[in-house]
Amino acid sequence: MKRFLTRASLLPLLVVLAVLGPSSAWARILVPMDQSQTDHLRAYGLTYWALSHGLRGEWLLNYRGGSFLLPENAQLQSEAVVRGVSTEVIDEGAVARIMAEIADNNMESVKLETTPRVAVYVPPSAPPWDDAVQLALDYAQIPYTKLWDAEVLDGKLAEYDWLHLHHEDFTGQYGKFFAAFAATDWYRRQVAENEAMAKSHGFAKVSELKKAVARTIKTYVANGGFLFAMCSATDTFDISLASEGVDIVGPEYDHDGFDPNANSKLDFSKCLAFQNFELELNPLVYEFSNIDTTTKASTRGQRNDFFTLFDFSAKQDPVPSMLVQDHVANVPGFMGQTTGFEKSMLKPGITILAETQGADDVKYLHGHYGKGTFTFYGGHDPEDYQHAVGDPPTDLALHKHSPGYRLILNNVLFPAAEKKEKKT
Repeated sequence: MKRFLTRASLLPLLVVLAVLGPSSAWARILVPMDQSQTDHLRAYGLTYWALSHGLRGEWLLNYRGGSFLLPENAQLQSEAVVRGVSTEVIDEGAVARIMAEIADNNMESVKLETTPRVAVYVPPSAPPWDDAVQLALDYAQIPYTKLWDAEVLDGKLAEYDWLHLHHEDFTGQYGKFFAAFAATDWYRRQVAENEAMAKSHGFAKVSELKKAVARTIKTYVANGGFLFAMCSATDTFDISLASEGVDIVGPEYDHDGFDPNANSKLDFSKCLAFQNFELELNPLVYEFSNIDTTTKASTRGQRNDFFTLFDFSAKQDPVPSMLVQDHVANVPGFMGQTTGFEKSMLKPGITILAETQGADDVKYLHGHYGKGTFTFYGGHDPEDYQHAVGDPPTDLALHKHSPGYRLILNNVLFPAAEKKEKKT
């Protein structure tokens, strides 16, 4: 026999619903990323946490600084409170109004569907300088795995979606620190570790080891990996690829001389981002090539050093739009061993994400290779203008609204918006 709800039997149900409030199916959590956000950097970590717990969300490109929209969830709200991240609980009517605004403007909603598996390329003993990406990941509470040459050459990269290159010198010249630091314990330890690694993998020189590592990482990108690099890991990566079969390293680093005709033997077709550059072959000069724009930045000085993020069509160009999401358009500059990139030396097809106006000085770029992508970001630490060897690491609790660090974390979440075949 069918049973029908009467007004009397329905009343208790309505009372219960009134007490419980709206169902989570009819409410969302908005993580605003405009000036109202209390901790921009940890907002990325909160979003990563949501994805890792099966809560799929959306990245609202150009809406309130690139906000995140997540399902309403009591544990998520508790996490936001603990992390000090601002959130707003909104109903479906508010969501509809946001989507209407997005439809009518240079905005887009991109679904966040996967939890990126993150790896950071790090030497076994910590060098006397910090790495901005590790600082950002640690502060945002995004988990990652450390790996180095052995793991790369042993095929471990296939286990990760996203790889950050530490401030490594892929030319095998140890950052060209010989003139200033050859007598220090940390430099000698770095040399010993690299030489042992090269020997254990059958390479006569560290420079040949690093070239093999660079080629393996390039293959990782071709197979669908996401590569992010900062500072000297950007240009030395391409220099290493271009100099395959050419000795560009002086006796201070590999105990024999470099090829004086090395510049004429470079193969730029093997590079990801750069072409037509010239190497600085003097082993005692603290510079790798004329790709770097550190001299230009030094001339400008900190007070006048800013770079401008490009404004892309969120609907037509969602990938670069994701990478430049920020609450400001002009970001304070910062230096590094590789501070920026000469625009004239970029390969065709490279997307410029940010540059110093009027200087042909590219700060931030993105490109595709095979099934994957790479993003290069010049400079060492977005909140330390001229970070020196031995300086203490930046305390991001004092820079929780850093627009320069936001660009790093855009890259970390970027793979979450990509539908990719599962790697085997």
